[in-house]
Amino acid sequence: MALFPTARLRRLRANPTLRDMLRETKVSLDDLIYPIFIEEELDDFAPVESMPGVHRIPEKKLGAAIKEIHRAGIKAVMTFGVSRHKDDTGSDSWNENGLLARMIKRAKDAAPELLVISDTCFCEYTSHGHCGVIHGEDVHNDHTIENLGRQSVVAARAGADMIAPSAMMDGQVAAIRGALDGSGFSGLPIMAYSSKFASAFYGPFRAAAGCDLKGDRKAYQMDPLNGREAIRESLTDEAEGADILMVKPALPYLDVLSQVRAHSLLPLAAYQVSGEYAMIKFAAMAGAIDEHRVVRETLGGIKRAGADLILTYFAMDIARQGF
Repeated sequence: MALFPTARLRRLRANPTLRDMLRETKVSLDDLIYPIFIEEELDDFAPVESMPGVHRIPEKKLGAAIKEIHRAGIKAVMTFGVSRHKDDTGSDSWNENGLLARMIKRAKDAAPELLVISDTCFCEYTSHGHCGVIHGEDVHNDHTIENLGRQSVVAARAGADMIAPSAMMDGQVAAIRGALDGSGFSGLPIMAYSSKFASAFYGPFRAAAGCDLKGDRKAYQMDPLNGREAIRESLTDEAEGADILMVKPALPYLDVLSQVRAHSLLPLAAYQVSGEYAMIKFAAMAGAIDEHRVVRETLGGIKRAGADLILTYFAMDIARQGF
């Protein structure tokens, strides 16, 4: 290998056009999924104080909001319901006339070409805020995955383009695949939250989605300090029939993202979660960083680590301002 002065790596950096042409990693709107919060019985858009720029969308104004999102160039949204009809099991989420079904149908009616991905979980619909059915002091795995199958079928019937199970129950992908196939939806893909950590970065999301809970989710979400276990989780979901895998959060787990990429040929998503978003927003508001450049750099890092798709609350900002 030639060394200095023969080798001058700066030759390929001097010209801006050449820099653009030689950029190894590129991020576009085609890569982004926009998570949105839809609240029933809400009159107007409600700002989420811990996530500047993010609002809860009133269900009755969802159609107009979806049209604006689609016009901006965003290709896909992930829907999270903010329910006013909670119970111990989250049964409203598999009610054919419940919030989950209604918001998917409204979104598809407003912009049929927009990909609508249904987050499939129960934390927004349970009175206790956990991701499934409580038996004693524990979230019961097998009872919960049965209900996840019911929820996924309701989402499919409402028009969802993809199911995204996030409850971190053992066997959830297989249960959902079986429920979908048995109901005539064998062509509907599953994007599994396959390596989802019990992270401290979820705090703002819980405020946005109205799913605060007593205790924690450490008995079913992953230990943040485990890496090999994350690979096992993802490969298990692949074996159960997942079509896309996901690592969540993104930036603190780029090593996991890279390792999952090395072990699987499936498309891979990463979720830049609410805490990651909030840190960038508040640091920018304090004048500590250049928000636009930091967003571009972080999304580039996530893509470079192996993600094909990125869920990010910055998607609308990027659609309006570009990269």
